[in-house]
Amino acid sequence: MTALKQTPSQTVGPYFAYGLCPEQYNFDLKSLFTPMVADYEAAGEHITIIGQVFDGDGKVVGDAMIEVSQVDSEGRYPASRDEVKERGFRGFARVGTGTDPEKRFIVETVKPGRANEADAPHLNVIVTMRGMLLHTFTRIYFDDEVAANAADPVLRLVPAERRETLIARRVPGTSKTVYRFDIFMQGEKETVFFDL
Repeated sequence: MTALKQTPSQTVGPYFAYGLCPEQYNFDLKSLFTPMVADYEAAGEHITIIGQVFDGDGKVVGDAMIEVSQVDSEGRYPASRDEVKERGFRGFARVGTGTDPEKRFIVETVKPGRANEADAPHLNVIVTMRGMLLHTFTRIYFDDEVAANAADPVLRLVPAERRETLIARRVPGTSKTVYRFDIFMQGEKETVFFDL
């Protein structure tokens, strides 16, 4: 009897975004998650994170999907659906880059607190896009949290010259708090991705 072997993996794109964020692509299906981690009534400093995903040739990727998870402004993940409804904080967002004319991802949230004393405020990010067999994991830290970033145990594991790829920059001159965070999949400015 011949033993069958595992077949090769398939890439995840470009169809995953249509299935996982259909409303963003004007399909009639309802999305389970939106680009909003927190409703406007949620406690904390409301922020917007804007960025683009770039491929190895430096071109903007129009079919990437970004998933974000984070703690609330008090450093807690939501514990139940009832708590999500009551507090207006979901702790998770999903957005496709093909839904914006500039191929950006835009996430509305509150600035995260510290989950514990050692951790700097950050967002956990998953990137899925065409040509990839598996999704990648990274983090977003904030440029105005210098002392907390210096002490963060995960950020300290990253070589000093690469840490900047994990730092979102506050955009000056905006009426609300906006941070810019671009994700580079390859190349000289490649974002640090974590092996989980």
